[in-house]
Amino acid sequence: MKGRVIKSTGSWYIVQTDSSLVSARLKGKFKQDELKLTNPIAVGDWVEMEKEENQDTAVINEILPRENYVIRKSTRKQHFSHIIASNIDQAMLVITMKNPRTSLGFIDRFLVSTESFRIPAILVVNKMDLLSGESAEDWLLDIHEIYEPLGYKVIEVSALYTENPKELFQPFLEGKTTLISGHSGVGKSTLLNALIPKAAQSTKEISSFSDKGVHTTTFAELFPLEYEGSLIDTPGIKEFGILDIEDNELSHYFPEMRKYLGQCKYNNCQHVNEPGCVVLQKLEEGFIHPYRYQSYLNILNEEDNRR
Repeated sequence: MKGRVIKSTGSWYIVQTDSSLVSARLKGKFKQDELKLTNPIAVGDWVEMEKEENQDTAVINEILPRENYVIRKSTRKQHFSHIIASNIDQAMLVITMKNPRTSLGFIDRFLVSTESFRIPAILVVNKMDLLSGESAEDWLLDIHEIYEPLGYKVIEVSALYTENPKELFQPFLEGKTTLISGHSGVGKSTLLNALIPKAAQSTKEISSFSDKGVHTTTFAELFPLEYEGSLIDTPGIKEFGILDIEDNELSHYFPEMRKYLGQCKYNNCQHVNEPGCVVLQKLEEGFIHPYRYQSYLNILNEEDNRR
């Protein structure tokens, strides 16, 4: 019996088959492509399972090959990783200027992860009603000037106040499985409730003490849209650790650098201080944004330190 995992609750999974929803569990341990995972099964996975005798539940005996997935380093177990969602058509990163502030470094780490599996990404600037003042305008201008020329769509919205959010997002979401991600408190659940009222996700106020979001989504879950397509809601992410990308591959996942690869003097150029580096030349000429290049260096240094 084949189905798609639409919710993970740790040890049990809700699986959607052609005809029903089934509660299923894993039998034994799964080893997957040498990956050390905190979650062997992710929302979006297609699985084969068998009904348990005299039970309404099932046992998952096979995880079908994944087309793609978004993965990050585990924040709880060293040398382990966590799959956020699998088999998706695109990712939607919800970002905010304040309450909480989303850093450009966090955005870039997320985009490197999606680029590594050629997953298109959309940036949703939420809480537009809170954007005021010169610094906020500069931040928003940076978002548009940095990411739109790279091919990333930027959508401005206030999940609480925007009229007809369904109509606004339908052209981008229809017919696709979309992952929604972002820091806790950026308004993912509020946005999801506006797009899919039946989802009825819990929302909480921002902590005034820390200015951080409060985790309201405990487990990842897939929700069908009223039109064709679905959204995968995920728990808020505080940090996004890049995983399994070699130093000489990292620039492949920065679109503005990728176009110049193969043009440097040395084949193994890491675009740091090598002579004859075309990427450094284009940075100097203004074709690569200095913020993005700094993110590249930061990720490169983190990988060096980790190893």
